[in-house]
Amino acid sequence: MKTLWKVVKIFFGSIGALILLAAVSVFIYHHYQLNKEAALLKEKGTLVDVDGKKMNVYQEGSGKDTFVFMSGSGIAAPAYEMKGLYSKFSKENKIAVVDRGGYGYSDVYDDDRDIDTILEQTRKALLQSGNKPPYILMPHSISGIEAIYWAQKYPEEIKAIIAMDIGLPQQYVTYKLSGIDRLKMRGFHLLTSIGFHRFMPSAVYNPEVIRQSFLTDEEKEIYKAINFKQFFNADMEHELLQSYQNGSKSMNLPAPKDTPVLILDAVSDQNRNSKYAIQNRKDYEEFAAQFNTADIKELRGTHSIYLYQPDQIYKLSMEFIRKVR
Repeated sequence: MKTLWKVVKIFFGSIGALILLAAVSVFIYHHYQLNKEAALLKEKGTLVDVDGKKMNVYQEGSGKDTFVFMSGSGIAAPAYEMKGLYSKFSKENKIAVVDRGGYGYSDVYDDDRDIDTILEQTRKALLQSGNKPPYILMPHSISGIEAIYWAQKYPEEIKAIIAMDIGLPQQYVTYKLSGIDRLKMRGFHLLTSIGFHRFMPSAVYNPEVIRQSFLTDEEKEIYKAINFKQFFNADMEHELLQSYQNGSKSMNLPAPKDTPVLILDAVSDQNRNSKYAIQNRKDYEEFAAQFNTADIKELRGTHSIYLYQPDQIYKLSMEFIRKVR
């Protein structure tokens, strides 16, 4: 029996040593690649001091209205990934893309990503980069919480919200992350901290961005480099882990009924009749009913709708803004 136990200990000890060796090797390789890629990371925007760290705001164009583009969760390089859309708006308007903490060229704050903290950092970054309210917000996915909360707390700063397949505050409360989901996220963050995401690039960045032509070849390499550097860092992890609490804060305030809202519902052909798509449309309709001016438009495509329907988003957005002016 002692001999068997000794063999078992040696076996598992060897497995553990191999796993540790693999993790150390991946970590070294990841940081070697980060050092190489650092030369690619030319600034795209304005870095400003916010709460003791740096936040980046990219802006272009000019005009009466300032459209603020707010990326979804895990979109590590918003100023590159959303270029195909915002470049249409910047021809006749001013646009700003804010890199939240942990995104793009902004520093990682490694805090709990409370919605009040996120919102105040966004407001400070915009003001310090020369972008004054009122704004037309262009949130996608999880940034819907921030956009709605912004209109709730500072309605005078928001001219309208163009919501691109956003997650509603009540959805993050209703579909609260389970303990297993939270554990998975912590484990995933640990793996990306080591650098294992290097071996699954299609999960790190959206291949559709590379396939399309709105970025130059150099910009595509920068886009990849930023994603490898920032992918699922502490801020991105905490942002998701905090989504229930952040959604609850918004739900505890009255709806900003005087803020005009256009909801763009992305529906793919294969999921059109799914329970999720039907429920999501119902949620959007119930949410829109709380506003004095609101509309819902369905767009054909998947969640990253700004990559698939930029012309239609621009057209619908400008028609809506002209209507509510």
